[in-house]
Amino acid sequence: MGIYLSAVVPVFNEEGAVKDLHEKIVSALKKINKPFEIIFINDGSSDNTLKVIKSLRPLKIINFRKNFGQTAAMDAGIKLAQGKYIVAMDGDGQNDPADIPKLIKKLEADGLDVVSGWRKNRKDSFFKKFFSRCAASLRKILINDGIHDSGCSLKVYKKECFECVDLYGEMHRFIPAILKIKGFKIGEIEVNHNQRTTGKTKYNWKRGIKGILDMFAVWFWKKYSNRPLHFFGALGIILMLLSFVFGFWAVYKKIFFNIDLSDTSLTILSMGGFFMGVLFFIFGLLADILSKIYFASARDKSYHIKEIIDND
Repeated sequence: MGIYLSAVVPVFNEEGAVKDLHEKIVSALKKINKPFEIIFINDGSSDNTLKVIKSLRPLKIINFRKNFGQTAAMDAGIKLAQGKYIVAMDGDGQNDPADIPKLIKKLEADGLDVVSGWRKNRKDSFFKKFFSRCAASLRKILINDGIHDSGCSLKVYKKECFECVDLYGEMHRFIPAILKIKGFKIGEIEVNHNQRTTGKTKYNWKRGIKGILDMFAVWFWKKYSNRPLHFFGALGIILMLLSFVFGFWAVYKKIFFNIDLSDTSLTILSMGGFFMGVLFFIFGLLADILSKIYFASARDKSYHIKEIIDND
């Protein structure tokens, strides 16, 4: 019998949390009574996290050469995972491994490909919850993945979800949206959320800005990944049409009112708008070519693994 479930957990400077988290994951997965594996990805920790997890069993360890970020760690763990199902969660102990069985139960009962956890009663600071709600509102407008809490790392996926998906940037937040774009069925269920008891939060304003930028990237990918020419070409045509309007108005004022065009911005608007429109149209054609090249070739990874340790 093959591996039924793979638990993938990125960890970064969590020496005080990883041992207890590992014990809880083992306890939860043993209750399922099917073969499982646990994968911890050490994302370049500068404390004793690697030393602690090396003492844990059963455990597979992916050790990064430096800190590449949670999304890169998630991608590396998912690619190594061999289970039929993949459960992803944070390494700070705030996700509750006891929720894993009910995530799997919902996935199988409802015929879903992904089930996302919903931290309805979050144990975070006011600022973090406020920013998360603002981001959720923007996400609903742009990509509308149907998930209340996309930022919750506790999710279960079918392995085949990642056969054609590579993660980068802060994309781990938007995995359900990416998969929904590809036609997978998404669901969610309420889960527990624990208070952080050790270590410091890794979330800051820089990660927030990166997350918002990646949200726009997902929006663009959702609408124009196959034909970026439809986006940039349309902008180019609109700018060229506006330039013709400004140009016609400039000629009209010159002929019928003898107005010196050097005293107006109409000439600049018409010529500038036309050339910008041409540039956008050309950029759209180039982006269309690059998109086809992207879909026809594999991408390089954004991280480097130093070693893989298998503690059976």
